[in-house]
Amino acid sequence: MKSVVLPAYNKNILRAILSLEIQEKELPKLRDDEVLIKTHAAPVNPSDVAFIQGGYNIVKQLPAVPGFEGSGVIVEAGQHAKDLIHKKVSAFVQTKHDGSWAEYFVARKKDLIILLDQMDMNQAACFTVNPFTAWALMEIALIRESKAIIQNAAGSQLAAFIRTMAKENDIEVINIVRKAETATLLKQQGVQHVLNQAEDTFEEQLTALSQQLLATTAFDAVGGELSGQMFNALADDSELVVYGGLSNKPAIGFGLKDLIFKNKIVSGFNLMDWKRELDTSEFEQVSNELQDKIISGVYTTEIQETVGLDQIVQGLKTYLGNMSGGKILIKP
Repeated sequence: MKSVVLPAYNKNILRAILSLEIQEKELPKLRDDEVLIKTHAAPVNPSDVAFIQGGYNIVKQLPAVPGFEGSGVIVEAGQHAKDLIHKKVSAFVQTKHDGSWAEYFVARKKDLIILLDQMDMNQAACFTVNPFTAWALMEIALIRESKAIIQNAAGSQLAAFIRTMAKENDIEVINIVRKAETATLLKQQGVQHVLNQAEDTFEEQLTALSQQLLATTAFDAVGGELSGQMFNALADDSELVVYGGLSNKPAIGFGLKDLIFKNKIVSGFNLMDWKRELDTSEFEQVSNELQDKIISGVYTTEIQETVGLDQIVQGLKTYLGNMSGGKILIKP
């Protein structure tokens, strides 16, 4: 099978991208609980970028094939998964196996989502991470009975899911971006409450708007000093949920008085931990509801470009240059 191969980790993202190679690899042998998926498409996610830099939680023995997410059809299966052959699936793969940036990839049975017949396979390629993360984060806001939430990285596809879900639940959203172009784009799309963190008066604007709307939940994908700014801007009795570290910097700047006297808390969110807390029937219910929303067009992942395996370098450059423009899909 043709595969994208990472020979070595490199913190310099450009050098890491340029080091990627296209190689022919043998089809892997399967364990009893594993399946072989003929890849329809695999997206580029921030976690993939962090992985090839060696900065992600998952570290593999190199050389290895990147890619944590993808969709396709099961063409072969181990002894305990034979009933799944020919099924259309979306999969999230974070094992020691090679990833999804290849003509075929391996996934464990428990890491599969069986797709409804009407599910678009391009949307399915981006299904296992963002929609479920948005759903789980929104649950936190609903439990808190939040009238408003704050989110950064607001130009991302995940942020778009959160905005749609918030609108369904009559929750206001304060959207933080780091570029004026992204702020303009969101406003042109009809998004309200867009703040640019690069502006001199950003903190004052954020605090005033948060207090006005009574924001009691914040979702942080960035880290760094922005974590503290969001936390400090929240109303009393609130929670900052950290689920990413796009800045590659430690979260800092939390007001001690807010922690001690205003009943504010900071928590972390990991999608895999959330999934493990659900039983099979609960997860299937969430999965089917999310698929129905995608099939009907209520939820959607914007896809800005599709590239072949041999176009991976240009595809990654395009993604890094315009992450707000939508996903890059890799199609063998």
